[in-house]
Amino acid sequence: MSDVLRDFDLIVIGGGSGGLAGAFRAAEHGARVALLEPHLLGGTCVNVGCVPKKAMWLAADVAGRLRMARDLGFDVGEAPALDWPTFIAHRQRYIANIHDSYRRRLDAAGIVVAPMRARFIDARTVECMDGVRLSAGNILIATGGHPLRPPLPGAELGGVSDDFFQWTAAPERVAIVGGGYIAVELAGLLQALGSHVDLLVRGRLLDGFDGELVDQLAEDYRHAGVHLQLGYHLSAVERDGEGVRLRDTGGALSERYDRLLFATGRRANTASLDLEAAGVLVDADGYVQVDVRHSTNVEGIHAVGDVTADPALTPVAIAAARRLMDRLYGGASALLDQRDIPTVVFSHPPIGQVGLTEAQARERHGDQVHVYRAGFRPMLHALANSPQRSLFKLICIGDERHVVGIHLMGEAADEILQGFAVALKRGISLEDLRDTIAIHPTSAEEVVLMR
Repeated sequence: MSDVLRDFDLIVIGGGSGGLAGAFRAAEHGARVALLEPHLLGGTCVNVGCVPKKAMWLAADVAGRLRMARDLGFDVGEAPALDWPTFIAHRQRYIANIHDSYRRRLDAAGIVVAPMRARFIDARTVECMDGVRLSAGNILIATGGHPLRPPLPGAELGGVSDDFFQWTAAPERVAIVGGGYIAVELAGLLQALGSHVDLLVRGRLLDGFDGELVDQLAEDYRHAGVHLQLGYHLSAVERDGEGVRLRDTGGALSERYDRLLFATGRRANTASLDLEAAGVLVDADGYVQVDVRHSTNVEGIHAVGDVTADPALTPVAIAAARRLMDRLYGGASALLDQRDIPTVVFSHPPIGQVGLTEAQARERHGDQVHVYRAGFRPMLHALANSPQRSLFKLICIGDERHVVGIHLMGEAADEILQGFAVALKRGISLEDLRDTIAIHPTSAEEVVLMR
């Protein structure tokens, strides 16, 4: 019979952002922690998500600025193409440093790390791949999720976002199916790095973001060369030599693409956990069901991150895990406040928001809603005579013009939004913004100058 070890306070299943945050915080409170992760530390975010994506976004941003440099009078000739292998070496070196940092911190915290999968035996016990069983008073499920291909003929001919990070060159022609964060981000950076990109969207682009800003982003994408097709319904993928063609539900066959990427959804990583053995419930979409305390229906079993229905954002998983451990081991009572979570899509240019969209505000507050806008070209783009535009928007309610939504689409929106998100969280009014002296000339000043 397998050995049973009962000397842990906490077992963490999954070494991504949420799992690591939970393990570190519990250890800070003196808990004895075991962390089980069969793959690379850092999960999706560090290895096939936020970090390498932002690195590629930065490369694409540099490519765009090199093109503008020529228009501004710099003697740079034609903008040089990116040497992907060289850049990837820098990207992977950066990620390797993150892995090293995690390992040092885990060692220093005394956290036992087992590089293997685990499955539940009962509500207090998990079994590792090597047959060793671990038991603890609390178990945290933080196994994340994985990208899906749609159930269509030939879908195996297309890749998903994980596959993108194995590419070593920009394809000449690429089709991206989807309209969410991943699809929009990859479309923008690939176009900037030299690909011809067709972005094929079944419904609306960036559902959940303010419609006006999304429309302006779509216009910016069209000016940049991205071919955006809304209302596209894919029925099958067909091989064409080394490439593929797409057939829509009307029977029309596309031109040949060198690469196809699906960004059509993700699913929680629960299949190998044997949750039934512990009695843990999942919802209709396969997410582990948790309450506001991030506890499942089984006492002592908790879950955070993309394995739950929480917003699929790394900082949300980290914040949820830390608060959970502060309650379990630190005597705290604070819950994760999921209101007014800021979020950014690293498109070109980025789009971000915090609080309510105009549609949400009007649904809740009706005629009490007041909207303020600032549309402009950032100075660099105006100097280079680039058509790219920015659109900033404030959503306010009541006579006091209480700010309930801040929406930014344009250059540096990702950096600008963080500070204003703090202000919104503190309950500012439009007058508070107007009473703040602007920093000139910047894009950020538009937020405090809106009339």
